[in-house]
Amino acid sequence: MVRQDDRETGEAVSEYDIEVVRPDLAGDEFGPEIGAGHEEGPAPMVAIVGRPNVGKSTLVNRILGRREAVVEDVPGVTRDRVAYDANWGGRRFTVVDTGGWLPDAVGLAAAIAEQARLAVELADAVVFVVDATVGATDVDEAVVEILRRSGKPVVLAANKVDDTAAEADAATLWGLGIGEPWPVSALHGRGSGDLLDAILDSLPEEAPPEDYGAESGLRRVALVGRPNVGKSSLLNKLAREQRAVVHDVAGTTRDPVDELIELGGKTWRFVDTAGIRRRHRENQGADFYATLRTRSALERSEVAVVLVDAGDPLAEQDLRIVSMVVEAGRGLVLAFNKWDLLDEERRHYLEREIDRQLHHVRWAPRVNVSAKTGRHVEKLVPALETALESWGSRVPTAKLNAFFAELVASHPHPVRSGKQPKVLFATQASVRPPRFVLFTSGFLEEGYRRFIERRLREEFGFAGSPIDITMKIREKRGKRRG
Repeated sequence: MVRQDDRETGEAVSEYDIEVVRPDLAGDEFGPEIGAGHEEGPAPMVAIVGRPNVGKSTLVNRILGRREAVVEDVPGVTRDRVAYDANWGGRRFTVVDTGGWLPDAVGLAAAIAEQARLAVELADAVVFVVDATVGATDVDEAVVEILRRSGKPVVLAANKVDDTAAEADAATLWGLGIGEPWPVSALHGRGSGDLLDAILDSLPEEAPPEDYGAESGLRRVALVGRPNVGKSSLLNKLAREQRAVVHDVAGTTRDPVDELIELGGKTWRFVDTAGIRRRHRENQGADFYATLRTRSALERSEVAVVLVDAGDPLAEQDLRIVSMVVEAGRGLVLAFNKWDLLDEERRHYLEREIDRQLHHVRWAPRVNVSAKTGRHVEKLVPALETALESWGSRVPTAKLNAFFAELVASHPHPVRSGKQPKVLFATQASVRPPRFVLFTSGFLEEGYRRFIERRLREEFGFAGSPIDITMKIREKRGKRRG
């Protein structure tokens, strides 16, 4: 996995004083890593709900600290729900803005209310927004009953409290019986800090770092793919019983369901994730949340099995899901379902599609299966074990640098503007996935980094695992600190 870098580092290919570099002395002579990333788990989800025109979208903008949600003084402007990344006090969370909630609505209003209900169902905490200047209405009290039944933590935001005199209006909302009303002015920002603190207090504790591969733990497998490719059927076949709902209607599975499955003499934790349809903005209703939950499932997995319907041409959704797995830094196994139904002509064209459209993941093990009959499902075990072994593989530093010395000598970087950047030293910074840091004398072009990745795989394997290559570019002598 080679990440795109800022082009401004291109000027780093200027004059350098090049010499052999020891990693323990490299510190100040090198700039920041180019293309470096860090591992983070899934952020908790906060749903913002309330009846129409109480200021939910304005409050979302206030929480984000920027104008993202559409705000108009007209009820029902927010028809769908939109998710935004937020941060307060160093804590990440996802804010989901919903349309106005009218429990007894019909038509379009009913669809909006249903999406708000789904947001509550899948959120970790709920912010219930009430217009303090109006007070609690019958609709607000009806929503409160639904929130109580959900069992989710609820933070009551008494909005439109623009001055001290209006705080008495907020106090009357104690009568809703769901805890302290937090007076806030979404428009002016008054009280927003206290409200955000209350939201963080309502969220579950941050998950501890994953102890991947611990002997006492189970290896975690995310089963992903576009809707109706047979994920639930495959899970049932692996479990040898009917556990997941199977239906011809695409998108039957809405939420990830963890299953402990005996396979190949060991127990695996499988996650049957909801099928991903299209981009977020095109998703409707529950499918929107299914996409968010699928991303969460990838974050808490170690390896993903991407199931593809071999009978259909590879779709944009298939390629996007594969990219999601690679970007998440998880091991990857490609499983082509309904293989037993293919004729020779379709197999020929499928091979061409794979060569053309999945060339960037040639390193992923392939398994041809039939979820319906169980054909070759046992071959998933060696594929998963290969991917997991590669995912946690480490190359000794001495062996790695011997490889790079030979590589640079036989295939140096092309000369650009009279300069030729070199790899001075390399180290593997981490595993799961393998991440390599190259100390260089200049900016390495993307094509050369791809070449490095290909040769790394040829030499050391890494079948089934993405690898991450980043650079630390040696600074010019004139720019050295101290």
